[in-house]
Amino acid sequence: MSSAADDVSKNDPTKHKAELTGVSETALLTLYGRAREASRPDGVIDDPMAVRLIDSIDYDFSHFGSARQDMSIRAKTFDRETLEYLRAHPDATVVALAEGLQTSFWRVDAALPEARFRWLTVDLPPIVDIRRRLLPESPRIELCAQSALDYSWMDKVNPDDGVFITAEGLLMYLQPEQSLGLIAECAKRFPGAQMLFDLPPAWFAGLSRRGWLRPTLRYKVPAMPFSLTPTEATKLIDLPGVRAVHDIRLEPGRGLVVNGLLNLAYASKLMDPLRGVLTLLEFG
Repeated sequence: MSSAADDVSKNDPTKHKAELTGVSETALLTLYGRAREASRPDGVIDDPMAVRLIDSIDYDFSHFGSARQDMSIRAKTFDRETLEYLRAHPDATVVALAEGLQTSFWRVDAALPEARFRWLTVDLPPIVDIRRRLLPESPRIELCAQSALDYSWMDKVNPDDGVFITAEGLLMYLQPEQSLGLIAECAKRFPGAQMLFDLPPAWFAGLSRRGWLRPTLRYKVPAMPFSLTPTEATKLIDLPGVRAVHDIRLEPGRGLVVNGLLNLAYASKLMDPLRGVLTLLEFG
């Protein structure tokens, strides 16, 4: 990938200046991780749109520190589950809540010959503005500039052909009652749909709330008010409209150490408090 991602010219008129703060800034962090991983010959994800996007943004990505592969592993797992749903429901709508600068649409679209699915991005106006300016248009993509907690986005979704809702990197930044309320409202409005979300382990979320997650001295990860263990996530079956809860395993990563740790994390229930949550909900 071009060194422009790490050494940005502050006055380059060909680049879009990204002025994001707080939770919204994490969209740049995850983009950085995916683009750097995709630029490796042995990268775990193929994401040319992320590489193109990062080279179009005027931002000093170096203050995030070293890029790790975990963001790409997560994105690839979300792709896998989205594709599984779309193969069974080819005309479905994918709703990407707080999508940030994810480039999932183009990865999924490339994997489905003659794709027909529709895509609804729901995110705050500054993020949607960047997406409108720098990402390609498609008649199958609709952008909705609002909070995922403003449930009026649901009125834009036609549920007749299926709905797959993603909340990648969202729920941990909401208050517990907001996250559970969002899940409950999705279940109420979209029976038969599925929803995929991730959460950090409690110890990791606790470090964020104490301000101890600092990849570099210049960047602090925002506080994460909400977390669950995989065992706690199974209790979401008690929410009205939720008919099944699935613990989803992450895609393999790059290297023996990473894959060894992933295998260990799933080896025993004793590891539940130490690993994050990736949960697929079925609504009925």
